[in-house]
Order: sequence, then structure tokens, then C-alpha cells
Amino acid sequence: MTARILVVDDIIANVKLLEARLNAEYFDVITATNGADAIELARVHLPDIILLDVMMPGMDGFEVCRRTKADARTMHIPIIMVTALDQVADRVKGLEAGADDFLTKPVSDVALITRINSLVRLKMLTDELRVRAETSRELGLEPASFDADAGGRRGRVLLVDDRRSTYERLQSMLMATHDVKVVTNPQEALFVAADGDFELVMVSLALTNFDALRLCSQIRSLDRTRLLPVLLIIDHDETAKLLRALELGVNDYLVRPLDRQETMARVRTQVRRKRYTDFLRNNVQHTLEMAATDGLTGLYNRRYLMSHLSGFVDQSAERARPMAVLIVDIDFFKRINDTYGHDAGDEVLREFSQRMRANIRGMDLVARFGGEEFVVVMPDTDLGLAQGIAERLRQTVAGQPFSVSGGASAVDVTISVGIATFDRGDDTPDTMLKRADTALYRAKRDGRNRVVYDAA
Repeated sequence: MTARILVVDDIIANVKLLEARLNAEYFDVITATNGADAIELARVHLPDIILLDVMMPGMDGFEVCRRTKADARTMHIPIIMVTALDQVADRVKGLEAGADDFLTKPVSDVALITRINSLVRLKMLTDELRVRAETSRELGLEPASFDADAGGRRGRVLLVDDRRSTYERLQSMLMATHDVKVVTNPQEALFVAADGDFELVMVSLALTNFDALRLCSQIRSLDRTRLLPVLLIIDHDETAKLLRALELGVNDYLVRPLDRQETMARVRTQVRRKRYTDFLRNNVQHTLEMAATDGLTGLYNRRYLMSHLSGFVDQSAERARPMAVLIVDIDFFKRINDTYGHDAGDEVLREFSQRMRANIRGMDLVARFGGEEFVVVMPDTDLGLAQGIAERLRQTVAGQPFSVSGGASAVDVTISVGIATFDRGDDTPDTMLKRADTALYRAKRDGRNRVVYDAA
């Protein structure tokens, strides 16, 4: 797995040493020897990982980290602080500044490369979501902004530990700022994680008669928990298992005896990262929905309809199955706008869309074609069934007035419906829509408030 890495250290020998190590693993390396240059290089090159020394003259690593994480252009870049400092207070200070991990000098090659690969895997997912969000902005679909300050508060944490003395202490440590659920039976933990809405799983490596790494692996392999952060709790002498855990996709770890401040900082970091990833993913989903649906009615839009209609036609042809297309138009809609105002017209469109949803089947595709015109695509539907559904919709609309604002308590609304069925081998989406539109024209010509089939 390759990546671009920014190495920051004021001692040239340290820079050269790390550069040689990383080049040997085929990483692309850029370097900086002071904080200001590091911040600028991060903005310009957008590296995948920053290896950041703490003790530098002028601007130290903590300040570089804070500024990098405060910049929207670089806040997503994982930072590993590489330092000779080995006090818990220093690690906590770094984590609070936004660092993703700490490596203490001298750094072993195995620990360095394993940690980098672990963070690069996580960043790849975030980058993909960020690119999609940026594409949305370019299309004019502006997503919401992420509240980084609130990102790590009140997390939903699942703690898997079967030693009462340790899980009670850890639970009491976290419950002031997070919601913690304890599972003492490792066999049940995976099911609880999959069924719950957790933002972090903490797993003790010292589970009795159970392989904690197997549980971590299962969490990573299950679709519903694959993206759930995992924080491992280990003892000092479990380095080999820790490296294996990082290879399996464990996100972070704590070493016993647990320090309260470091524990709180690492939990907060993982919860914040999970929420940021969820935020990006939800924005992408929202953008897809915006691109496919009509903003006023919530129905699919014309673009979505046209991109899927050919698939329905092809499927009907291949399976020799019936299919119907309805074009529905609200009668005299302009009169509603002119009499009661466009806000009232919008209310009618929204209410009509709700009635349509309630009177068609889940398998049917309903789209707003434009203005007051709608299209319903009905797979596996012959003419008799299509006419029955269309007539039921017509009666539902005509039988109950629409409540609107603008000085009117209710407005009588009727619709005209044109139907075309797939009953010829050379039918295409365009020919079916054209025939349904011809039928709709006849319905309007013959007096509106009726359902007409085009048999041409």
C-alpha cells in the first residue's frame, strides 16, 4: 500500500533516516524542517500521513498539529507525532491537539509501517467520500458543514471485557461524557455491536478463554460493523499481538494501567472520526437523493425516470412480461396558481404526490415529469390492472378537496390520465411516453377528469 507522507523534523539526520525507511517501503516522501513549512506543504501537497516531530524551535509540533486540524483543507489528514517524549501528559496534549497517534523514539520499523498502513486504509475511505462531497459542491448541491467541536462528545461506546475489576473502572471513567454499554460475554459481543447504533467498540485483549483478535476480525468482516472503530486495551507485553491487531484493522489501542486523560482523549478522537466519516457518507447519500428526486414533491425527478425507464422496457422485452406507463396531469392547474397563488399550487402538488404514493404499489416508479405532469412506470402490469389503478387514483383525487392556504379552505382538483402498455417488440421509452402523452391529450380533449388508453 503506497502513500504520500510528509516528514517534519528540525534535525536533518532524523529526516534522512525516516525518509530512507519510508522510501524502502515505496512511500512517496516529502520533508519539512520547521512548522511553518510543514503547514504550507500540507496545504499544497495534501499528504496521506504527516509524521510530526514535537520538539522543534519556534513553532512546536503541538501547534503545527492544532493549525493543521483547524484548517478545512487539511483537517482530514492523519497525524502521527514522533517524539522522544514518553510521558502520558505529552500524549494527551498531542491527542487534544488533534494527533491521531504517537510513536516514541526510537521507532521500530515494524511499528512505524504498520501504523502508517492502518491510518492510510482509513484515510482512503474518507478521501473517497470527500471527493464525492466536493463533486456535489461543484454541481451546486452544497452539503452541510461538520461541527468538529461537538464531534467527539457523548459517544455511544460498546465495551467488551469479562473482568469485573477492569470494566467497572473503565465504565465509571467514561460515563460522565459517553454512553457506555458493557458486554461481558464475548460470544454475544458481535451480535450486540451489529444490532446497536455504536460509535466505538473497546475490546480487552485479555478476554478469558476467547481470542479477542478473532472478535476484532469478525467486526471488520461484518457489513453492519465494518466501519465501526475498534480500540484495543492491551498489556505492556503484548506488542506482537498489537501489531497483528493493527494489521486486522484495529484503529487504536490503550496500554494498561489506563490513564484517565489519555483514555478520554483517545475515545474522543475515535468518536469524532466516526462521526466525521458518517457525516461525509450521509452528505453523499443526501446529494444522491437530491440529484434523483424532485425537491418540492419528494418524488423521483425526470432525469432519474429517463435513466431507469429503458431498463424497465428492456426487462419487459426479455421476460415477455407486460408493462404500463401512465402520464398524469392535474386539470386546470394554472387556474389554481392564478386564483390562490403559487404557494397554494405547491401545496396541491405536495398533497397530490402523497395521494399518488398511497394509491400505487411499492414496485412502481413515480416521477414528477415537469410542472403539474407526473409519470408512473408499472412493471408486470397489463392494461386491465393499469386502468384499475389509474381509475382509483382519479377517484381519490376528485373525491376529496385539497386543503390550501391563500384564503381558501379547500380546492376541488381533478386529474387526467393517459395510459400506454408495452405490447410490441419495437417499443422504446420514447414511443411509450409518446403514446401515453397522446392518450393524455385525448383525455383532456374529451373533457378531462378521465382515464384514456392509447391503443395505437
